[in-house]
Amino acid sequence: MEQSNNCYEERAAMLKALSHPLRLRIVRGLLQCGCRNVGCMEANTGQSQSCISQHLMRLKAAGIVKCERTGNEVYYEVANPEAAAVIAALFGDAEDEYYCTTL
Repeated sequence: MEQSNNCYEERAAMLKALSHPLRLRIVRGLLQCGCRNVGCMEANTGQSQSCISQHLMRLKAAGIVKCERTGNEVYYEVANPEAAAVIAALFGDAEDEYYCTTL
């Protein structure tokens, strides 16, 4: 059963986007708590708004998170069930307890 090279490239890109400790923490936090804004993530991680925003841009570009603007706030949520499965496998979490828009 041969997979196309594109399939491997897509999964490698997803793993690359997840391969930073803060990005893992952000994605797992979104999966466990649901939709959050940068202010919530800032309070939960102790990182600056600009640092979190840079990591969210990377996650968004990889298709792992999506965002929605409500007034002046931008809320993020996990939009990739494969990324949710990877996080669940890494941390031994139950996927059925996650908040993911496409689960």
